[in-house]
Amino acid sequence: MDSKEKEHLLSLKVMRLTRPSLFTALAVGSDARDLPGDHLNADLRSDMAIPQGIPNTGVGHILLLPQSFGNIYLGETFSCCICVHNDSQDLVRDVLVKAVLQMSNQRVPLLGEDDAQGTELQAGANINQVIQHEVRDIGTHILVCAVSYTASSGESANFRKFYKFQVMKPLDVKTKFYNTESDEVYLETGVQNITSGPICLEKVELEASAYFTDESRQSVFGPINVLNPHDTRQYLYCLKPKPETRTTSSAMKQATTVGKLDIVWRTNIGDRGRLQTSQLQRTAPQYGDVQVSVLKIPNIVQLEVPFNITLSFTNICERSLDLYLEFINGGGCVEWTGVVSRDINTLQTGEAAIFELSLVPLRMGLQTISGVRLTDTFLKRTYDYEKLAQVLVTNNKLT
Repeated sequence: MDSKEKEHLLSLKVMRLTRPSLFTALAVGSDARDLPGDHLNADLRSDMAIPQGIPNTGVGHILLLPQSFGNIYLGETFSCCICVHNDSQDLVRDVLVKAVLQMSNQRVPLLGEDDAQGTELQAGANINQVIQHEVRDIGTHILVCAVSYTASSGESANFRKFYKFQVMKPLDVKTKFYNTESDEVYLETGVQNITSGPICLEKVELEASAYFTDESRQSVFGPINVLNPHDTRQYLYCLKPKPETRTTSSAMKQATTVGKLDIVWRTNIGDRGRLQTSQLQRTAPQYGDVQVSVLKIPNIVQLEVPFNITLSFTNICERSLDLYLEFINGGGCVEWTGVVSRDINTLQTGEAAIFELSLVPLRMGLQTISGVRLTDTFLKRTYDYEKLAQVLVTNNKLT
């Protein structure tokens, strides 16, 4: 939007700086025995936009400069060239150029200082300035360019131009958390390309918070990870709590901040983009005062043949605990054997008691280990633990 109050001695133009694309020509050929004969093939051979020797591929070897403003996506770097030209035949003094990028909630100065000194501009001369800004907000952006100057007659003048553009969301990131009995946290992440062209994901990493360490392995997608429009990549991250996080239940409940995702990609013309999510939050599991973990259990067991399981009982509250352990009915599929109840010595905060116990499978298939009950002898509080683990019961003899 130009100022139309009067004709100015200077003109202002803004051009967005983007990488060129490959020009794609329409290759239309024919067999020499067809009606057009060799005329169409002769046109292909004389067309400078079509590579010689491979005329029917449609891929050109000439670079095409941007023909429009194009799309701008969140995380990319917005670059443009501001050109001020002296259209008059006289010397213009005190030329100042300022540029501000205006969003819905803030204004970012990109060019020009309040106390900057103006420059002289000869007749027909230019002032060219390149500005860059990493786009961190979606929605409407307005680039405001202001020019002030003093004419040879001593008259001061100024004008402004506004360039409006939209910043769109490039990726759709969805997350889901899984809490385990061993305090490990699994984060499932889906990254979908919602741009208009293919992108290459250079990095999709999880920066763990101070409560966890990332135990994930290298990505299975390899160094070249091309994602076409509307395609999705699934990632799974495993996080383990640090030793100081495991000390008490309150510490584990406070460990709701898991970390943030750092995603880096390049477009099909090589432009780089980067997107960082906010801190990802999980719902902390409710452990109570005691945490029961399965330390050792076989994957496959034989029907009606006893097997052993190792359980750990950890005090994660702020006081010492006197516990009474008993095993109740396992549901008829897997039953406990041996001693069915016992006292556990006093457990201090963070201390664990480990027991190796025996069970007998009575039904084939995938069976669930359950039926553990703990009683706090001081508060008379009872804790029942179901679905501790699963084993596959088979009738085949195991070696």
